[in-house]
Amino acid sequence: MPAELTGTYVTLDDGRPAVRFSRLYGHPVDRVWHFVTDPDELAGWFPSRAEFDLRPGGAVKFTGDPNMPESHGTVLAVDPPRNLTFDWGGDEIRFDLEDAGPDGTRFTLTHVLGEENTAARNSAGWEVCLAALDAMARGERFPGPHAGVTAPWKEYYQGYLDAGLPSGAPVPGIDA
Repeated sequence: MPAELTGTYVTLDDGRPAVRFSRLYGHPVDRVWHFVTDPDELAGWFPSRAEFDLRPGGAVKFTGDPNMPESHGTVLAVDPPRNLTFDWGGDEIRFDLEDAGPDGTRFTLTHVLGEENTAARNSAGWEVCLAALDAMARGERFPGPHAGVTAPWKEYYQGYLDAGLPSGAPVPGIDA
């Protein structure tokens, strides 16, 4: 059975390629903000542990990803508890949160791609990461990107390839 794909490949108004994902969580905005900005919460679903200095120009430190060395980024924009945008390895990641009814939040992740050929690979990775965030929001545990070679990304990757998303970038931990 093919994987259900939830990401969308888009071209932003400024011409940059991006992939976008949206989720609805039965938690207030402040709680979801905590999921996406607290280093301990983030470590449960994001590929790396990320520690933010939550101010424009603030530092971001990424650690703990077995497929990436420790790295640093910069907070590009922040409007607590609605938006966090940061640089990550030459790409731009944007978290947007909006009220969605009583105790509900719409979370949108936009990954602005530094290289278009990373769209299929990164979309597959975000599917796995967001499945872990979905489980965490329900009070469950799912290892997501931290499952190593058993992470269920291959089916998503094939689905995005079949959908025609740009591809060809090496897959960390698989390609040399």
